[in-house]
Amino acid sequence: MKVFYCDQFVLPLPQGHRFPMVKYRMLRERLVQEQIIRPVDLIEPQAVTGDDLRRTHDPRYVQRVLLGQLTDDEIRRLGFPWSPALVERSKRSSGGTLAACRAALVEGFAANLAGGTHHAGYDFAEGFCLFNDSAVAIRALQAEGLVRRVLVIDCDVHQGNGTADIFRDDESVYTFSIHGERNFPLRKVPSSLDIGLEDGTGDVEYLAALERGLEQAINEAASVLVIYLAGADPYEGDRLGRLKLTKEGLLARDKMVFDMCQCSKLPVAITMAGGYAPNVEDVVEIQCNTIREAAGRVGQ
Repeated sequence: MKVFYCDQFVLPLPQGHRFPMVKYRMLRERLVQEQIIRPVDLIEPQAVTGDDLRRTHDPRYVQRVLLGQLTDDEIRRLGFPWSPALVERSKRSSGGTLAACRAALVEGFAANLAGGTHHAGYDFAEGFCLFNDSAVAIRALQAEGLVRRVLVIDCDVHQGNGTADIFRDDESVYTFSIHGERNFPLRKVPSSLDIGLEDGTGDVEYLAALERGLEQAINEAASVLVIYLAGADPYEGDRLGRLKLTKEGLLARDKMVFDMCQCSKLPVAITMAGGYAPNVEDVVEIQCNTIREAAGRVGQ
């Protein structure tokens, strides 16, 4: 299975910053160590172009990002200090999702070991998300004539408000978000389908809601490709999650998504999205399980 990574583009974050950047490198190393992915299938993606970004985001917003002209309020909303390295990594992360989509259309499954930046909207950055990698990839694929309709399955614990914002008037993209209703963001932009869960929701309730949502989304989307945001943050030990899924429950989530997509003959491009457990090893294990499960299905 083709897996794309950009963890070598390190961000100069302030000491003590709560975003665990090290998890991306640790995940890549573990996938190779456990022989889940062959080194030859680990690929450094190309950065997306300015045209790719302007096709998705407000061109004025893109220009201000590239030139480092975000306001102090915008930088606070983003949660990262602006730097050329942040812009390059964000472009590479979007390139990884685009490359994973192209590979999935051929092989059935592929993954980006980053991405899931679903809080970036048409003209704003938010919640560690500068550009929306899923949206950038979809617009590029549509422009190339490779896809017409796409389904985004967002299982990050936070609602995909940015993705919903970008595609709010576009019926060619179906956005499904299952998330903590009382969690960030405070202002939620309606997706094609939203399932908001109460704090403390556990495996059984989550999986029942997910099954209903997947059935509805797959039926209504009539898509030819799925982008799956496999967030690790619904985990019971996550600092920012507030749900109570176990590692076993999260793997059952992945299996359900993959089973239902395969049953509908839908290729799946996976992105990692969030994960903020105090022990970074927990995040790496959860996301490693996701990739292992997908890799075992290639060629089936």
